[in-house]
Amino acid sequence: MADYIYLLENRLSKSQQAALSKVQEVARSKGLNLFLVGGAVRDLTSGSPVRDLDVVVQGNALKLKKDIEKAGAVVTGEWEEMHSFFVRFPGGVRMEIGSTLSVSYPKPGKPVVKAATILDDLRRRDFTANAMALSLNQGSDAMGSSYGLLLDPLNGVADIENRELRLVSNYGFIEDPVRMIRAVRFMARLGWQMDEKTQGRYETGKQEGYISAMGAFERGYETEEIFHEEDPLRVLKRLESEGWMKYLCAALSSSKANVAELERLRDAQMQLQMQGIHAEASAANFPLLTAKMAPKEVAALKKSFPRQGFVHEIEALEGEGKEFAAQLSGKGAAAPSQAWKLLYSAKPESVLWVAHTTKSGPIQGKFKAFYTEWPQAKLKLPYTLMQEMRIVPELPGYDDLLDKLFFELMDNKLGTVEEMKAYLEPHSPPAPPPPVHLRRARAAKKDAKPAKSRKKAAVAEENGEAAVTEGAFPAEGAVEAKPSPKKEAPAKVVAPAKVAEKKAAAPAPAKAAPVKAPAKAAHAPAKKVVAKAPAKKAPAKVVAKKAPAKKVVAKAPAKKAPAKVVKKAPAKKVAVKAPAKKAPAKVVAKKAPAKKAPAKKHR
Repeated sequence: MADYIYLLENRLSKSQQAALSKVQEVARSKGLNLFLVGGAVRDLTSGSPVRDLDVVVQGNALKLKKDIEKAGAVVTGEWEEMHSFFVRFPGGVRMEIGSTLSVSYPKPGKPVVKAATILDDLRRRDFTANAMALSLNQGSDAMGSSYGLLLDPLNGVADIENRELRLVSNYGFIEDPVRMIRAVRFMARLGWQMDEKTQGRYETGKQEGYISAMGAFERGYETEEIFHEEDPLRVLKRLESEGWMKYLCAALSSSKANVAELERLRDAQMQLQMQGIHAEASAANFPLLTAKMAPKEVAALKKSFPRQGFVHEIEALEGEGKEFAAQLSGKGAAAPSQAWKLLYSAKPESVLWVAHTTKSGPIQGKFKAFYTEWPQAKLKLPYTLMQEMRIVPELPGYDDLLDKLFFELMDNKLGTVEEMKAYLEPHSPPAPPPPVHLRRARAAKKDAKPAKSRKKAAVAEENGEAAVTEGAFPAEGAVEAKPSPKKEAPAKVVAPAKVAEKKAAAPAPAKAAPVKAPAKAAHAPAKKVVAKAPAKKAPAKVVAKKAPAKKVVAKAPAKKAPAKVVKKAPAKKVAVKAPAKKAPAKVVAKKAPAKKAPAKKHR
């Protein structure tokens, strides 16, 4: 379902989508289910261009005629026997609107119809590739919201993939002989073939003369369809080779067509399509295909068409073309932008006819510029400059501004960047204000102690207690150092430690030192510290070997020890300056069990 919704939205032209939307509104207002059927579904599935639209409603379609006309369509013909009528919407959109029917044939070419469901309607069609339908119901109806649902009871998709025409009924050519002509027309247009069984029945029908049962309406309809083909000359030649033109219109022949002008018309049509102007060439094809026919033959041919609205289009084409040519060569289309707007606002069929038939030099020059020169102005649109000036697609009126800028560039009114800036300045929105940060001001940071791991914290705590103990219980005979009046005593302690560490020759690991400490702690540190021999190397070794002591002395006082205790910690320095030997200094540095040493001495 999603795939066909995508096809409906992207494969149909804007004019075709608009026409379907109007018919949907009318059917919804009448409470009728609406389906897209026939060749339109086949072409959507196969990827071929969608030429015309066929829709059916589950009800009497003829009752919708007035409402469809109010919606902007022009009724071009009616087929009362099959409960259908033909309309033409703006943009050259041709549509047949019919009822869902079941058809029986008591005699060849004599249908008997009655109202039926959509599935019955699909089973009465000619070929399986045409026996498919797409639901166009979006509102609350009998089938619910089934928009885009594909109905394919006869597996037509498989035949489309195989590019084959297969009869829905084994008696299809007998019941409605015009289907043989239609099969040849489809093969000439699409390049398909009939499947083996259908081909056999086709040959049998030609030999048995089934075509004699073809009605007048079908004859005129199939003849008119030749002019609506994309390449009518190819279809005409194929029908002639099969011998069918003598049954349709013996006067119409490929030998009486203006082949060179038909080719030029197709070239002009393709160039206009590349610029977005989709013109229906059927009315323009008629005078070229009948160029060498007698006037009486042409008149009889027009009279046989079941859609007389098409005849009116043919007759009005010449006058509409002259009127458009006068507008294009007038003052109102002097500037390139004015001519561009006129070409897009005029009737596409009139534009095509003038582009093909005009011999005026100025008009031919404008068409040449329209095909090649004027579209180049789109490449000069300053998208980067517009982005810098904050003119983005989300801005209201962005598309209209692009169109105005495109026309200014087309008329060569904007040649420099400065001129473009001046033109875009009124459309540039003001710059946004600078962003406001609503954050609270950060409070002044307090002296925070660096984070420590649990292991370091434990070692620091242990060494801190040792330092406090040494300061509280000095050894006998030790000289106490006077407390320094400065508050930054810990910083002074750290500095000597670093100097001592640099002077140390081979510092011992921090964990290995405490193992030897208990063995030497038994000696009285007092006698060794009081010694008068000055030795400065001892403290260096003490501090160097015990790296944690340095850190503890510097940082521990900030958290746990009072200021006085930290100031007494440098007593080690004083004790070092005092005459001391190396051995006692090592004891104090590695592990200072100050409480145990005095206790042994007192004993």
